[in-house]
Amino acid sequence: MEIRCITVGSFDSNCYVLSAAQSVKECVIIDAGLDLGALADVLLQQRLTAVALVLTHGHVDHIGGVEGLRRAFPPIHVSIHRFDQEMLASAEQNLSHLAGRNLTVGQADTLLEEGDPIEAAGIRLEVLHTPGHTPGGISLLSRAEGAVFTGDALFAESIGRTDFPGGDHRQLVSAIRNKLLALPDETRVYPGHGPSTTIGWERRHNPYLRSNC
Repeated sequence: MEIRCITVGSFDSNCYVLSAAQSVKECVIIDAGLDLGALADVLLQQRLTAVALVLTHGHVDHIGGVEGLRRAFPPIHVSIHRFDQEMLASAEQNLSHLAGRNLTVGQADTLLEEGDPIEAAGIRLEVLHTPGHTPGGISLLSRAEGAVFTGDALFAESIGRTDFPGGDHRQLVSAIRNKLLALPDETRVYPGHGPSTTIGWERRHNPYLRSNC
């Protein structure tokens, strides 16, 4: 699998473009950033066609580019966990009102659940429900590649904020321990912000995941 990471917007959100191979032009996108920006440039320059967009959660810095992608790739299929679906239509819930954006986007085509498979463009991902940053936060696991895309659940030596509406620190730590730390140490972690890491590194070094947290 070819993994391209494009960091976009003032929040430095990571968008991931996944292709079955470098020569394959159809792709799956994980998260849409605050706006298309550099993501649109990569898709255009490399002549990629986005057929599916999976949103790890409903905050504005991950959904802002949804409608732009829909206009650019009319058949694109958009998915989000069912617990975050209302955030798409609410500037207050998706936090865009805090940035003066008042952004809303159209509803997703598919509402996801724990364990759901996502199959498109030769890519297969498995939904891991990792709530706590938002009620419907998800991580996306590629068992074949030994990679997991964690959105704003798990970062390199950090975890997602839980002080926003719908956040729950204990729930997030529990989800990370039970769903993500259960993966092999060599699993590569691709977060919604910041550099990639591995499950093993986070198990040993992440201060938020110590036994007393």
